[in-house]
Amino acid sequence: MSNETLTQQKKNGYSLNGFSHNEIGDDHLYTGIETPMKPDAFLLSDEEKKEKIANLFGEIMDVMGLDLTDDSLKGTPKRVAKMYIDEIFSGLHPKNKPKVALFDNKYHYDQMLVEKNITFYSNCEHHFVPIIGKAHIAYISSGKVIGLSKLNRIVQYYAKRPQVQERLTNQIAEELKNILQTEDVAVIIDAKHLCVSSRGIKDDTSATVTSYYGGKFNTPSKINELFNYINNQ
Repeated sequence: MSNETLTQQKKNGYSLNGFSHNEIGDDHLYTGIETPMKPDAFLLSDEEKKEKIANLFGEIMDVMGLDLTDDSLKGTPKRVAKMYIDEIFSGLHPKNKPKVALFDNKYHYDQMLVEKNITFYSNCEHHFVPIIGKAHIAYISSGKVIGLSKLNRIVQYYAKRPQVQERLTNQIAEELKNILQTEDVAVIIDAKHLCVSSRGIKDDTSATVTSYYGGKFNTPSKINELFNYINNQ
């Protein structure tokens, strides 16, 4: 593709393989494993961010015609700002990354360990509406193990940011591989996207499943064994 064509596409709002920004958002495409962040993303303190978000969200409410002097609404901008920074998007800040300690695998357990049905809430980065799902995680120890609750915390950390499910799956897998010092990691995510069920196509019955199988998990026998564990009631 010529430089002239690329330049014209950018002017017309095209960015990824000829797709427009709207098409990328509606089709839930994503541009890489890293969450897109500005270089100066953490220059402002959390309190400064909350103040700016509250002011801007108040403007949005005002544009929509809402009466910000009403007792029920006047605290909403600050509540939204606090929710964004302290709760649903807290995974954007590295300071909130869970601290994980490794322990020797003294039991010499060399089979897969599975933590299933980890409930998480995230938000679609294209429309900022909820993604609600469950994550199933498995790993085979290379000599080290981590506390079970840390698996949940890793899922929550990466879920608490604007996300795309494929990226979330890969981010969790890469984090576990780095911590556990092994390629033998599997991640399966089964989630419902409210941007699909509450807007656009408005399909309230479909769900999205993504997976990552690394090392020893990338074989039919291990995948079948993993699914037997997950489906075992």
